[in-house]
Amino acid sequence: MRTIVITGGTDGMGAALARHYLAVGDRVVVIGRDRAKFEALRDAAGPPATPAATGPAASDAGPVHAEFVAADLSSIADTRRMVDQLRREHERIDALVLAASYIRQRRHLTAEGYEASWVLFFVSKYLLVTGLAGRLRAATRPIVVNTAVPGARADAIDFDDPGMSRGFSFTRSNAQQRRANELLGILATAEDPNLAYVTWGPSGLVRTSFAGEVGPGMKISAAVFGTVLGKRPDAAVRPLIDLIDDPAPGRAAYRGTRPTPLVAGGHDREDIARLAQMIERDFR
Repeated sequence: MRTIVITGGTDGMGAALARHYLAVGDRVVVIGRDRAKFEALRDAAGPPATPAATGPAASDAGPVHAEFVAADLSSIADTRRMVDQLRREHERIDALVLAASYIRQRRHLTAEGYEASWVLFFVSKYLLVTGLAGRLRAATRPIVVNTAVPGARADAIDFDDPGMSRGFSFTRSNAQQRRANELLGILATAEDPNLAYVTWGPSGLVRTSFAGEVGPGMKISAAVFGTVLGKRPDAAVRPLIDLIDDPAPGRAAYRGTRPTPLVAGGHDREDIARLAQMIERDFR
């Protein structure tokens, strides 16, 4: 039985992956903020493997091994606590899927004083990938799937002001996160050559709840076009399932099923080293 850890596993594509891997008999650890959504997902999947711990069954399917870890991934303290919990409770992690999302069009500071999107979409992922490196290394064919759309410019990161206290825009913030997550793969695969690290984005629109603080225009567009043109989450994640089930060591990037070239900058290794030093210094 594999252990699959999924952030954002109660909604959209994360939930679709959780449903699939519960159905095939793997242990699925869902990280999120909404326990009620997790319980609905778990109960729909079948009777729990440990009734006393996970509650009554809601179907006649085989036993499921579903676990929930409550965490707000825009909180550094919550993320570090959650990483410690996963290390205590699991000796091996076969797949780490980073799918948590909460879209903000405007700059927002967390209670800890950090820019929320930068923390959620990169810093928390960095802490997960590096903090769980030992558990991934214990797996025979480990993989990290990072749902950060590949292809941002090599110079997209503002190393002097990653929280964008000056000149924040959604476009700049999004490009910076995407580029940082591609660079994270350099660090992760250098430490574990057996690790597959994939940055992945869907090939088109997906019908999701589109969680976030956005304007009415974006909400309406997402609702209308997502409903008419978007894929169902279960269909959209088929390429991810194939990647997780047959991981190839090293870095790779995809849009749907289509391989996408990794962006190569002139200072990639220096850049990820700068990011690592920044996080160790600023996010304690």
